Amino acid sequence: MTTDPAPCPDPAPDPVDLWPPPPGPPAPEPQRWVWAAMEPAERRLRLHELAAWVDWLRTAFELHNVITPCWYRHSAVVEHLTALYTGWMRTYAGESAPGRELAEADWIHTLHAFTPHLQLPACATGTHQDPPPRIPAGEEDFTGALHS
Repeated sequence: MTTDPAPCPDPAPDPVDLWPPPPGPPAPEPQRWVWAAMEPAERRLRLHELAAWVDWLRTAFELHNVITPCWYRHSAVVEHLTALYTGWMRTYAGESAPGRELAEADWIHTLHAFTPHLQLPACATGTHQDPPPRIPAGEEDFTGALHS
């Protein structure tokens, strides 16, 4: 007589359970996440939402050595994670569309394609390093580049 093996426990909690309900009336769902266009209160709320999902992502996909704890201090990484999160929401929580039978596999493929862009070698040691400052080109440089 053989016994069935015990089922494997889920390695990570369901990300929906990680998000506490926001205080007050629910904010309207934006069609697109554009950080610069958000009011400060909405930006804080959305960043907390993204952070809870990133915590789940780091655990579920074993990305704790890829996504550094200071990811939120790096705008390029925030943008990549935002794109992954909104794509994940459309894929797993949105309506299924005809012709998208492999949407979940496509999302996982996209995650792996994005992974190199989530790494921050300067912060990999556990000590945050500020990104290099952005030095805006002078107006004359910009105008000259347009006319060359």
